[in-house]
Amino acid sequence: MKVGLLIGVLAIVAALATLVVVGLYLHKRASAGDIKLIGEIAQVKTELDPEGTVIVCGELWRARSKNGGIISSRARVRVVGFEGHLALVEVCD
Repeated sequence: MKVGLLIGVLAIVAALATLVVVGLYLHKRASAGDIKLIGEIAQVKTELDPEGTVIVCGELWRARSKNGGIISSRARVRVVGFEGHLALVEVCD
């Protein structure tokens, strides 16, 4: 009986470890895509004061104006960097 319990516990631990590894892999893959967005033009969805949201490449992203200023909704901005999953943007000239 104890051997069966031990096998069950080990199976659960192995399954949880697999989920953690897969989660870390997917997180790393998602953050690598951020780099491709640098230089892309976006449209401000909700006013950046200094944070809000932008649409870039058809996706909604949390964003912040690079200089901390206010950028109105519908303004065209360029993605200039990232802090984690927060896009840093500046107004297009």
